[in-house]
Amino acid sequence: MKNAPAVERMSSYHAARCQFRWAFPPETVAPSRDQVHLWKVWLTYAGPELQFLEQILASDEQARADRFHFERDRRRFIAARGQMRMILAGYVGVSARALIFSYGARGKPFLREPLEAEALKFNLSHSGELALLAVTRDRDIGVDLEEVRFLDDDESIAERFFSPRENAALRAVRQPERLEAFFSCWTLKEAYVKATGDGLARPTNSFDVSCEPAHLLGVEGGSQEVSRWSLVKLAPEPGYVGALAVEGQGWILDCFLNLRSLESTPVNSNSSLRSQEQFEIFTTQSS
Repeated sequence: MKNAPAVERMSSYHAARCQFRWAFPPETVAPSRDQVHLWKVWLTYAGPELQFLEQILASDEQARADRFHFERDRRRFIAARGQMRMILAGYVGVSARALIFSYGARGKPFLREPLEAEALKFNLSHSGELALLAVTRDRDIGVDLEEVRFLDDDESIAERFFSPRENAALRAVRQPERLEAFFSCWTLKEAYVKATGDGLARPTNSFDVSCEPAHLLGVEGGSQEVSRWSLVKLAPEPGYVGALAVEGQGWILDCFLNLRSLESTPVNSNSSLRSQEQFEIFTTQSS
């Protein structure tokens, strides 16, 4: 969003600066509290592979899948939840089917069993044929993903759900970049409310985010929130935007491709596989 107004530029607040590439995961994964793992997961499963993923879901997850009206949505839900189970099982050393989830007061999932997995924090988001899973330890975390698509009511959605400051910044962005700017702001806000666990209980126009650089600018009734959170914009694939919200500063992010879940894993032919690059989220505060 190079057309964002100067008021949204870096001034006297923390900011995250990062560049990242996707890599194959190591044989074992075990994040420390200073690490965040971000997994990119394709949802283009069908046939026996999809059936396998459905079989490792719990009964309540299978029931949720069956409530989808469209088969496309059912397939994507099964592929996302099944692969999430397989990835998380690799962290705690049990079978994917053995994981037991509980849910917070506003619906945020966490691992109830095995007990030693309590410190593991995770969040899942999927849109279109792609999903992102964020995993860390002892830090609240949220991730959001959106497929950039035409909306005939994006301005009215922004007026309803964005703050006045965010709407002013969005209107300053010229077309055709404005649609992507809308989704960038949306995902940053969603990642934050998912990280806090507040969900719909926190009005999305009660706090401000900046897209350039990604940052939490202010929260009604929460003077300490700005320094508590790091926000990062994500561009996992052409046509998709996402955002990550992580409690605290100074953590390391590793980005993994989930290519080991099944013997035959479908990968979008346009997805590029690049060398591994680990980077640190640098936080600065000007005087």
